[in-house]
Amino acid sequence: MANGEKQDYYELLGVHRNASETEIKKAYRKLAIQFHPDKNPGDKEAEEKFKEVSEAYEVLSDAQKRAQYDQFGHAGLSGAGFSGGGFGFGAGSPFGDIFGDIFGDIFGGARQRGRGKRGDDLQYNLEISFEEAAFGIEKSIDVPYAKRCDTCGGSGAKPGTDATTCPTCRGAGQVRFQQGFFSVSKTCHHCQGEGRIIETPCGSCRGTGSIRDKKTLSVKVPGGVETGNRLKLSGEGGQGTKGGGNGDLYVYITVKEHPIFTRENNDVICEIPVSFTQAALGSEVEIPTLDGKVNMKIPDGTQSGRIFRLRGKGIPSLQGRGRGDQLVIVRIETPVNLNKKQRDLLEEFARISGEEAHPMRKNFFDKVMGIFS
Repeated sequence: MANGEKQDYYELLGVHRNASETEIKKAYRKLAIQFHPDKNPGDKEAEEKFKEVSEAYEVLSDAQKRAQYDQFGHAGLSGAGFSGGGFGFGAGSPFGDIFGDIFGDIFGGARQRGRGKRGDDLQYNLEISFEEAAFGIEKSIDVPYAKRCDTCGGSGAKPGTDATTCPTCRGAGQVRFQQGFFSVSKTCHHCQGEGRIIETPCGSCRGTGSIRDKKTLSVKVPGGVETGNRLKLSGEGGQGTKGGGNGDLYVYITVKEHPIFTRENNDVICEIPVSFTQAALGSEVEIPTLDGKVNMKIPDGTQSGRIFRLRGKGIPSLQGRGRGDQLVIVRIETPVNLNKKQRDLLEEFARISGEEAHPMRKNFFDKVMGIFS
């Protein structure tokens, strides 16, 4: 800037003054990749910009330095000292983790020789019935996974043979070279970061050190689950290598549709047909529930669409706090295929009923007359 004035660190990173640590790190990471000397060879302006944003990040990522800067500005940092002549990359530097990510983007991710690798997380899709989802169930599932090869003990080399040290990286798994003003490491392309070469691979695993297998697991599905819920089985995923831990297994739940029940939160909804005479005269009908059949009274004069509530007959709460209800929706069925006697009786009924037998109909047409009168 003009007269040697330093630009505001927040403006340099493009964040507001109340930005969180995560927001600051994300902004810096984006700019560091954009202006990195390896991305802009020979561009002095980009190199200078890279130094500026790095200096800004070193201050704003340190709670104490950030507090000093917020209170006193650049003057508050006088004498504080920056490692490496403006910004540091060594042990204890705030750049340790973020530069590992950046170099992973630039160079494809360097691996360190001998470091244990965690096993893969696995996913299993489990379909269960409506009733099983409601009350819970224990299921046995067969899960495919990669396990250590028993033939070679996971080494990948044919029994009786050994892997040889990689001649390119001399067993380090990485090669170092100069990039701009500092040196960086890159995964050895010859051994893919392993530090060794398998000249005679194992016939069982073909040099990978692992083979495909399957294991049978017992999964306890709690009552109250629904489609989209997932269960985590820690350590039941892919097997780790070189001492790395196993991955996890995630079981995703899908609930089959039920022929008569639907679910709304923890309530069960069921529609039942009743005859015209049952609705008009009242009756007792048999209702299916998750707990079996129950009798429910239909009062006389029941209209189609009326909802009755059976308390405590719904889905158990996943948190173990009671159960929902069952909502029974009445659908009145109009009789069909009438014989002559039935038709005559209905016509007689219609003749003697008058408006008093149909209050909803009378009320509707009264409103219509009010609109158009």
